Amino acid sequence: MELLTWATFFFYCTIGFGTRLGARATLEPKSQGSEAEALLKSGWWSDNPAKSAHHCSWPGVTCDASGSVTEIHSSDYLNVTEKFGKMNFSSLPNLVWLDLSSLGMEGSIPPQIGALSSLKHLDLSHNNLRGALPSSLGNLTRLMVLDISFNEIDSIPSELENMKNLFSLNLTRNSFVGSIPRTLGHLTNLAHLHLASNPFHCSIPPAIWNLKNLVDLDLSHCQIIGPISSSISNLTHLVSLSLSLNSINGSIPSEIGKLKNLVTLDLSANLLVGPIPSSLGQLSKLVTLDLSGNKLGSPIPSSLGQLTKLVTLDLSGNTLSGPIPSSLDQLTKLVYLYLYNNMLVGPIPSSLGQLTNLLTLSLGWNKFNSCIPPEIGNLRNLTYLSIWGSQLVGPLPPTLGHLTNLITLSFYQNQINGSIPLELAKLRSVEYFYLSSNKLEGSIPPSLGLLSNLRHLYLHTNSFEGSIPPKLGNLNNLQILSLRNNKITGPIPPTLFHSTNLESLSLGSNLLEGLIPGDIGNSKSLAYLNLSQNRLSGPIPTQIGYCSDLVQLLLSRNSLNGSIPPQIGNLSMLSVIDVSHNSISGEMPSQLGGLSNLVALDLSYNNLSGSIPHLPHSLNEDKLNLSYNSFTGQVPNDLRRFPPSSFAGNKDLVNEQLTGSTSLTEHKRTSSKKSRHESLLRHLKIILVSTICLALVSLALLLLYRRIHRAKSKEADARPTKNGDIFSIWNFDGRVAYKDIIEATEDFDIRYCIGTGGYGSVYRALLPNGKVVALKKLHRREAEDPTFDKCFRNEVKMLTKIQHKSIVKLHGFCLHRRCMFLIYQYMERGSLFCVLKNDEDAAELDWNKRVNVIKNTAHALSYLHDDCIPPILHRDISSNNILLNSEMEAFVSDFGNARLLDLDSSNHTVLAGTYGYIAPGFLHHHDYSYFILYR
Repeated sequence: MELLTWATFFFYCTIGFGTRLGARATLEPKSQGSEAEALLKSGWWSDNPAKSAHHCSWPGVTCDASGSVTEIHSSDYLNVTEKFGKMNFSSLPNLVWLDLSSLGMEGSIPPQIGALSSLKHLDLSHNNLRGALPSSLGNLTRLMVLDISFNEIDSIPSELENMKNLFSLNLTRNSFVGSIPRTLGHLTNLAHLHLASNPFHCSIPPAIWNLKNLVDLDLSHCQIIGPISSSISNLTHLVSLSLSLNSINGSIPSEIGKLKNLVTLDLSANLLVGPIPSSLGQLSKLVTLDLSGNKLGSPIPSSLGQLTKLVTLDLSGNTLSGPIPSSLDQLTKLVYLYLYNNMLVGPIPSSLGQLTNLLTLSLGWNKFNSCIPPEIGNLRNLTYLSIWGSQLVGPLPPTLGHLTNLITLSFYQNQINGSIPLELAKLRSVEYFYLSSNKLEGSIPPSLGLLSNLRHLYLHTNSFEGSIPPKLGNLNNLQILSLRNNKITGPIPPTLFHSTNLESLSLGSNLLEGLIPGDIGNSKSLAYLNLSQNRLSGPIPTQIGYCSDLVQLLLSRNSLNGSIPPQIGNLSMLSVIDVSHNSISGEMPSQLGGLSNLVALDLSYNNLSGSIPHLPHSLNEDKLNLSYNSFTGQVPNDLRRFPPSSFAGNKDLVNEQLTGSTSLTEHKRTSSKKSRHESLLRHLKIILVSTICLALVSLALLLLYRRIHRAKSKEADARPTKNGDIFSIWNFDGRVAYKDIIEATEDFDIRYCIGTGGYGSVYRALLPNGKVVALKKLHRREAEDPTFDKCFRNEVKMLTKIQHKSIVKLHGFCLHRRCMFLIYQYMERGSLFCVLKNDEDAAELDWNKRVNVIKNTAHALSYLHDDCIPPILHRDISSNNILLNSEMEAFVSDFGNARLLDLDSSNHTVLAGTYGYIAPGFLHHHDYSYFILYR
């Protein structure tokens, strides 16, 4: 890093010295009046209260000793939004420094800017500039710094190769496509090259390896394909190399070990295979090594122990095998160690306890099959400790109580047994406590109520007995308490509802008895309540009507009696109510009809009577169950869209949808008679259909034979193709068809593209019926890849299973051998990432709205994890996958990496997700991703 710092320092001194030399060289009588006139006519300073003064005193303007303008800097008084091209640049011959960053400029870069022949520093970053870089930039032969980052420029002219003095080129986060220009290899003085976050989709041109003065190279998130060339060894001055978030394949060349000045090496999130080269151990100056999210195999080389300056080591998300090498105990400066999601075996080395500077130790999802070493307790600076899903056995060591700076403790989904050590009550800084899905037993220590900073407490799916400690109600910061699936007995302590921050309470599948405390009304922030499958009795307390944020109410399979309190109608956020399998009596309150967000209602197997009131239209057709009660009268007209099974077992209930005015019981008898009369006709139909099918199969086999015969005469295509064409749209009228989609986007013209990612592009489409939708279309290359075909089908499968107000709605899809796209509900404000990136949008997203974004995301994740059977894991929660509508309401999207969770399985799963958000919490409750999003 010292080399990078001194090189940059020397460079800026050179620019500053050159500026002042230029100032002394411009004493010839140059018309300063023309400069002042150019500044005035540009309109850039139209809001400047002092514009009547000498132009050299205007905000952002610097002049030399002769009064000639040499520098213009970004200023609050500059108004250049749509006036960039109004400046007469040819009137500023001595301008050396032009900084117009973060001024909200729009349109294209004016070609006249090429008249600034003395310019050395040009910064147009963080604007909304579009189009191509003008070829006239090639006239700026003295330019040393060019920064066009964070715009929407889409083309690089070949004339840039004329900038032989260019020292720093930053084109990060634009819209460049195609190949990286080879002409950049002619900029031999280049020290800093940043092209990150552009959809190039190409290999690294060999000319890049000729830039022998490069100190900093960033090509991350550029859709780079192909291998890393061994010619990388030419870049001997390189200090920082980032090629992350691409599709680079092949192995890591051992020649990287020759880059002796390297301080940062980031090759994460690619398709690299093979072993980690032992030559990396020669990079003695390395501070950060990130190889995560690849397919690297073989054991971790012991030579990495030679990197004694290493602060961050991230090898997570690979298929590394063997034990953790003991040589890593030499990395005494290490602060962050990530080895999770590999296939590491053997005991966790006790020598890791010597890395006393560690803040983060993440070893989850491996196959250690060993105990937690007590020496971990020596890591007194540790704030994050996670070894989840790694077949850990034995008890929790009491030495963990020494980690008094710990914020996250995560050991879930292991085979840890014994009780929770009382020493863990010393972890007064801990906020996230995950011990779920183990074999822990005994009682829950009341001393956990001393952990005053606790936000999440997950102890579910263990064998805890005894009662719930009332002292847990002292945890005023507690947001999530999950104790479900244990053997806990006794009543629900009323003190649990004294925490005003409690958002999720899951006590289902235990042996709890007694009443639901009326204190529940104190939990104004409660969004998720699961008390199902217990032995609770008594009525549903009327105070539940005060839980104004409640989204899901799960009380099934208890012994509750009394009536449904009308106060439930006050809970406008409710989306799921399940009070089935109880002894609830009385009539359904009409107030349920006002719950406009309700999507699922299950009141089956109770003693409800009277008529069925009108219910909200938001209910999903397969999510209403009023069966096996004692309802009378007729099914309301607006409920006849639901299947008969929704009302079965109500002998006096009439559903005219079926047979005029017959009851549901009579309908069953009538249906039985009709079925016998229709039996013969069905058999005749079967014979006829079978004959036709046989003929069609014979014809298909003949055509298939002819097709195979023709294919053999041609060169085989290695890429798989789709087996057919599938197009399906629902939730729209029947007139919407494939051609409507094509016409609405003019065959996916770039003008309709509103975003591009690694695997596809998103388009905005206005359909003939007036509805606006978002189309997520896979790139051609990905559409022909079976891996992405699986992701596509997976996303369709997941989104057809789930219905939640905070999950983006899927309207349809197209699966074709040449075209694959998904049709989504359109979100006007785009992703949370884009909103936060834009200063104006970020200001509009005030703290109240941000809290709502967090809540909506949490509710959606809670629904996926706790209400879907089996649970659904998104596995890629990031700000890019949180979409906002016109009201800045949040919706979870992008289920291509999601999977159903087999609760009884401990099989390995390939890592999926967005790096920076993936962490040990991704498998079970997305706690880390959600935590990062929250931070």
